Amino acid sequence: MIHFTKMQGAGNDYIYVDNRNGVVKDPTQLSPKISDRHFGVGSDGLVLISLSDKADVRMRMFNPDGSEAEMCGNASRCVARFAWERFFKKAKDEFDLETGAGIKHIVIHRDGENFKSATVDMGAPILEPAKIPVAAETNKITLDGCEFTCISMGNPHAVTFVDSVKTAPVHTKGPDYEIDSFFPRKSNIEFCELVDSTHAKMRVWERGTGETLACGTGACATLVACVLNGKTSRAIDLELLGGTLHIEWREEDSHVMMTGPAEFVFEGTFEE
Repeated sequence: MIHFTKMQGAGNDYIYVDNRNGVVKDPTQLSPKISDRHFGVGSDGLVLISLSDKADVRMRMFNPDGSEAEMCGNASRCVARFAWERFFKKAKDEFDLETGAGIKHIVIHRDGENFKSATVDMGAPILEPAKIPVAAETNKITLDGCEFTCISMGNPHAVTFVDSVKTAPVHTKGPDYEIDSFFPRKSNIEFCELVDSTHAKMRVWERGTGETLACGTGACATLVACVLNGKTSRAIDLELLGGTLHIEWREEDSHVMMTGPAEFVFEGTFEE
């Protein structure tokens, strides 16, 4: 029996397991079972939380298809709240998180003794095609006549601008774009609608998952694409299906800062 905690950040929901004792032996097998919304608990994936010899806490994130992702921004905020309350007993409001995309610094924002939100330093975006990776000479490609800006936030993203996210071809084109030959490791696909210079909307087709209500790394990649294409300022509120994230791309160090919620949903046990 595996004890789990269901949490969500802007609607991006994951199953979180305290794995300090190594209770989960094969996450690639467990994630598809526990993430199934009909026969399991239901989630956008499985996140294992443990201590780290490189940082304060470590997270590993597995998609519903069993594949391991390098990073998840919304999950990182949930891991931060989980660790803040259960590992550190609210004793410190800043700490480092080890992910598959490197060490991320996190700041907890309080409302008295209660959790309010978390800011994650997502690091600098990667724009070099070979490092994203995208099989092209530049980080801008064209698919079906649509221009995409490709960016890595520790995992690959391709962002395109649409007139309306309501009518964007997320389900009809997202699956094909994800596995296009341009993307050696597949890609997350973002559809962005501009509102004004400080406000945009986004829907995402996530690699290995399908459409989700939010994607933290995708939100960061979307802002970077907006700035690179002269669409918005360097700090915006990005409206996702599950809520709003505040994203800023700092000029001084090129780091992208993401601020948003992290909420507990319920706890339970799951029999493998």
